[in-house]
Amino acid sequence: MSYQVLARKWRPRIFAEMAGQQHVLQALINALDHDRLHHAYLFTGTRGVGKTTIARILSKCLNCEVGVSSVPCGECSSCTEIGEGRFIDLIEVDAASRTGVDDMRELLDNVQYAPSRGRYKIYLIDEVHMLSKSSFAALLKTLEEPPPHVKFLFATTDPQKLPITVLSRCLQFNLKNLSAERITEHLQFVLGEEQVPFEEAALWSLARAADGSMRDALSLTDQAIGHGGGQVNEGEVSAMLGTIERSYVVDICQALISGSGTELLAAIGRMAEQAPDYDAALTDILSVWHQVAIVQTVPEALDKGVANYTELLALAAAVSREDTQLFYQICLLGRKDLQLSPDAKSGFEMVMLRALAFRPQTSAQVGSGPKAVAKAQASAAVAPPLEVEPSGKKPEAVVTAVVDDRPPWEPAVEAVADAVAEAVSAPESTVKPVTAAPVEPTAQLVVESPVEVYQKSVQPTGYDGVQEAVQKTVDGAVGQPIEETVDETIKETIEEASEKLSQERTPLQTPEAAPAPAPIPLERFTPDNWIQLRRQLSIGASLGEIASHCLYLGRSGQQLNFLIDSDHNSLYDEPHQEQFSEALSDYFQQPVTVDITLGVAEKETPRAATTREKAERLVEAVDSLNQDPAVVKFKQLFDGELDERSVRPID
Repeated sequence: MSYQVLARKWRPRIFAEMAGQQHVLQALINALDHDRLHHAYLFTGTRGVGKTTIARILSKCLNCEVGVSSVPCGECSSCTEIGEGRFIDLIEVDAASRTGVDDMRELLDNVQYAPSRGRYKIYLIDEVHMLSKSSFAALLKTLEEPPPHVKFLFATTDPQKLPITVLSRCLQFNLKNLSAERITEHLQFVLGEEQVPFEEAALWSLARAADGSMRDALSLTDQAIGHGGGQVNEGEVSAMLGTIERSYVVDICQALISGSGTELLAAIGRMAEQAPDYDAALTDILSVWHQVAIVQTVPEALDKGVANYTELLALAAAVSREDTQLFYQICLLGRKDLQLSPDAKSGFEMVMLRALAFRPQTSAQVGSGPKAVAKAQASAAVAPPLEVEPSGKKPEAVVTAVVDDRPPWEPAVEAVADAVAEAVSAPESTVKPVTAAPVEPTAQLVVESPVEVYQKSVQPTGYDGVQEAVQKTVDGAVGQPIEETVDETIKETIEEASEKLSQERTPLQTPEAAPAPAPIPLERFTPDNWIQLRRQLSIGASLGEIASHCLYLGRSGQQLNFLIDSDHNSLYDEPHQEQFSEALSDYFQQPVTVDITLGVAEKETPRAATTREKAERLVEAVDSLNQDPAVVKFKQLFDGELDERSVRPID
């Protein structure tokens, strides 16, 4: 007897043998059992998910000699002939080869005649979307009101190409892609019946390569059996598919977790000997991190039959949730960068090294090493105060050069504002021309485009001398000599502005560092001073975020009891509790343990206190700006408003 491929040999003969598609099967079974049959059915879905198979089983159910039922007998002549593809009243049409209107008219001419042997005459049209518009037009009237002995069964992979008039006349069932778990389970059953040895990891590789199609999975299994000499093992399947064994991917993930660049490059080198597809390798690594994240979050959600289940458990126990998310994101974005790299291997190595480089350091690593020492030394060095000695000759208007963190033109702008406001309000009769004495500058401040822009904007109407006054005010503010004739009122204004600036601006001095708060002894550690202690702890960002959402409940001997708000425990896991214990032991200089429970925080946590204080400082900053005389004068002069959204409190 000639060999029959697995896809044909193991094609389901009844609904119970179908793998998946329960949402479609349940609707058809209920319709058959309750005799509520439609005259036209449309089955849609990707290739190899069971569209034609379901249509043929439905034909058996309708024409079984025992009676219409959801479970055909499979032994009568009608069931046998339908299974063998030679039943006279089942007309199968390949729409891809018979697309013309003449072919459709030939079919429809025989619709009026009763079936020869069966109960119904069934028209099964595969790839119905390939029919021409004229064919659909010829079919519409018959499809809307067919004879009672006619049933139409349509199958298509592209329902969007069907006219809406056809879709509205059919019951449409969308078949889903099969999951890798369901395909693997079915392959295990088939190979068990065929008595073919197999490795479960190899079946998972075949299921992923099938991409939701059971027919593709069975065809690939046939190929794997031939490639492996009568058996299915992971190595042969990987070579056949051009993929890599799962063990290489697991080794790379373990090297990332260990943080060893040497181990990482060695693992990549071993994988490179297999000449892999590096984009597919990144896809496999993403699959591993996805499964690790599931194990860390909901362990029971991962199927225990998945490939390398034991290794996944070990990876999940060795890596934190934050690192899992980081590795997944870097590998995901790395697939895009892989196409731009000079060669695939170097691009793959850079993605892995990037994941290694961006892995967060522990608190011990952050606080030690030459970089930390250099940073501490740099922060300790502060520049001496900068002062400008005045010259022996006292000028009429001198602006002391003050070094601060403001832009150099701000003193000039403030003086300009005062001058303009007073010059505009001064009576014209009181203006007497005077000649200003030369001024020796004590410091040269470069004021170019900002002041020039400001000058152009400050031009109130009704007073011709304002523009000139503005220029003279700027000259005085930056220490330049006033050589032209100005109004006596503006001269006095410049002197007042200069004196005000000299009084309010002092040379930059080194601020005295506030003394560090004394550590809190363990005996005096209470829930009331937990917020203060938290701010003294030097811990990493992840652990610090968790600690900031904790409430201190009390001490039982050397055990410190905390409660974490259940609304902020998504990043908390068991290793954090051990790290928290180590951090507090270092702080108190004696061993302590930490017990963290989940609950509802009824008091203020350190994070809530920080948020509240920041909001209070913001309100104070806005109030301070609104009450500042310079800001008030600017708002009155230019009819402006303070943009409170741009205000940031200074810590």
